[in-house]
Amino acid sequence: MKLRELKVGQEAVVTGFSTSDPVYRQKLLRMGLTRNAEFKVVRKAPFGGPIEVVVKESRLVLRSDEANALEVEKK
Repeated sequence: MKLRELKVGQEAVVTGFSTSDPVYRQKLLRMGLTRNAEFKVVRKAPFGGPIEVVVKESRLVLRSDEANALEVEKK
């Protein structure tokens, strides 16, 4: 499933990436969104806006295209 499908308060694990762009994937990895990284959805903006998550004790705000590049599994 995609990160965008999660609701506020839900926890999940990164299972993979749906982008073939290596530069974009490296950006996500540098932010701590590695395979098997656990995170929690903290806030979602309306109308497909950014999503705020907590991963490894850091808060990240992901744009819509970044959120769509992550394959996740609910915990």
